[in-house]
Amino acid sequence: MTIKLIKIIYIGLGFFFMGLGMIGIVLPVLPTTPFLLLALYFFVKGSKRFELWFRGTNVYKKYLEDFVRDRSMTLKQKLSINLFADAMILIPFIILDNNWLRVFLLLVIAYKYYYFFTKIKTKPSES
Repeated sequence: MTIKLIKIIYIGLGFFFMGLGMIGIVLPVLPTTPFLLLALYFFVKGSKRFELWFRGTNVYKKYLEDFVRDRSMTLKQKLSINLFADAMILIPFIILDNNWLRVFLLLVIAYKYYYFFTKIKTKPSES
């Protein structure tokens, strides 16, 4: 693939994840922050112009700017991200019949909580 096509794919993925993040603003079952972080990642990889545009949006400023600046999240943000991820991990956990894979999934969940609550600062909520 050419570099130009790859950049177009990155930009397209940026808009896709931005859309999911914006849906997550309205629907509490979808976590907003991880999708917007993915959007930022793909915009950075795809185009400086789209990265700067995304960083200038109100969505970025409200939901990501603090995290990108000081790597902190509210307790509500941490819990909503982790609970959504747990729901997604629960699907293969139930479907699979392999106990080793189930143990692996439980270790993934444990590490995820460890990381979120020890490596990412918890800031007070903006009530």
